[in-house]
Amino acid sequence: MAKDKAASVNRRNDIISAAIDVFAEIGYYRATTAQVAERAQISQPYIFRFFKTKEALLLTAIEVSWTRVIDSFRIVVEMATPDQLENDLIEAYDKILESHKSEILLQMQAQTIREEVIRQAMQKGISDVRAMVLEAFTVAGIAEPL
Repeated sequence: MAKDKAASVNRRNDIISAAIDVFAEIGYYRATTAQVAERAQISQPYIFRFFKTKEALLLTAIEVSWTRVIDSFRIVVEMATPDQLENDLIEAYDKILESHKSEILLQMQAQTIREEVIRQAMQKGISDVRAMVLEAFTVAGIAEPL
C-alpha cells in the first residue's frame, strides 16, 4: 500500500512538472491537458484523478513555483550575513532561474491571467516573498528597503 501511495505521489509530481513546462512553453490558454499528459507520458484521463480541472493544475503549479522561491530565500535569510543578504537573495533567484526556468516563466505568464483565483494565487506568492524579504532586511538592520 505504501508503495502505491509513493507511486501516486510521484505521478502527481510528474504531472505538475509536465504542466509547468507545457504552460511555460505555450501558455496556459493554448495548452491542453492532452499536451500535459503527453509530456508526463500518461493518459489524459489520469490527470483528472489528481486535478479536477486544468485551472486546479495551474494553481498547483503556481504554488510549487512560489514554494521553491520561498524555500530558497528562507535558506538565504537563515544563513546570510546582513551585508551579504541582498546579494545572496539575488544569487538564489538567479539559481532558480537557471535550474527551474519554466517555473519563473510560468509565474510571469500567470501575471497576465485574469481569472480571479489565479490572480489571488499570484498575489499571495508575491506577498509571501515580499514579507519574507522585508522582514529579513529589517532584522538585518537594512533601513527602509525598497
